[in-house]
Parts: sequence; C-alpha cells; structure tokens
Amino acid sequence: MSRIGKLPIAVPSGVDVAIDESLVTVKGPKGTLSHTIAAPITVAKGEDGILEVQRPDDERNSRSLHGLTRTLINNMVVGVTEGYEKKLEIVGVGYRVLPKGPTQLEFQLGYSHPIIFDAPEGITFTVEGPTKLGVVGIDKQLVGETAAKIRKLRKPEPYKGKGVRYAGEHIRRKVGKAGK
Repeated sequence: MSRIGKLPIAVPSGVDVAIDESLVTVKGPKGTLSHTIAAPITVAKGEDGILEVQRPDDERNSRSLHGLTRTLINNMVVGVTEGYEKKLEIVGVGYRVLPKGPTQLEFQLGYSHPIIFDAPEGITFTVEGPTKLGVVGIDKQLVGETAAKIRKLRKPEPYKGKGVRYAGEHIRRKVGKAGK
C-alpha cells in the first residue's frame, strides 16, 4: 500500500472542497484551484472534513497514481490556505532586479540590454532588495516553474558563482586556469 496515498487529507475550516466525478475543486481564502483526477483513482469526502484517496486495485499504474494524486490535492489545500513562495538571489557585480509593478520585473544581468519578465496569471513578485526577490502564488507547480524560468535567464556559473540562484542553493565551484 502507498504510504503517502493512504494518508488522509485534513481540510481546514474556511476551505471548501467540491468533488464532481473526476474534477476536484478546492476553494479557500487565497483563491480557487482545480485538478482532474486520473481514471482508476477516486476521492471520497469523509466526516470531519477529511478527504480519502483510494485506488481500486494493485496494478502498477494505480499504485503510481495513488500517492501522486493525494500529494497534488494536498498541495492545492495548502496553496489556497497558506500559498507558496520561492526565494531567489542574484550574485554578480552590476546584477540587479527592479520591480515594475507586482507582476513585472526588470533584470540587469550583464547583458547589453535589460530583461523584462512578466508573471503568468496567478503569480506575483516580492522584491526585498536589488539582489533578492520572491515568487509568490497559490499553485505550487506554477511557482516552481516561474522561479526556474527566472533562474534560467542567467544560470549560476561555476567559476565565480555569478548569476541567479535559489536562496540557500550551493553552487559547486571549479578552479580557474593555473597561472605561470
């Protein structure tokens, strides 16, 4: 049995979960998220606001989808109550970020031109300084994907460590060429 799939999902007060055949919609104080559940998996609403994810058999496909579905639904519940945030740091002389509103950023990353980055729907940015920023939203997958796209604008290089990195990310450094 899937250790993660058999865990119940506690739904806090203020969160409304609607199950319509294979569509699960979670509505909370921060917004609404929905997910379509794959074929063999079912979701049942129990007493005391607890959701149970069940699988019909022990086929390989059912087992693999069991834990995944439970985690995705739990991430939706956490997203509409607390939200998600990914923090990024910019390292390098002259590298910086400027806010152009809550959904637009302007980066100076050593290129000949500034880079304007627009947020997708449901994502906002927090800029704590010229070298620190955060990606905030209720959809965990979208927050991570947006942070990865920002990091991709100038990945950290291994010789000096310059570039955009996640907060707390360790970059493996290389030794430069040996001088005479």
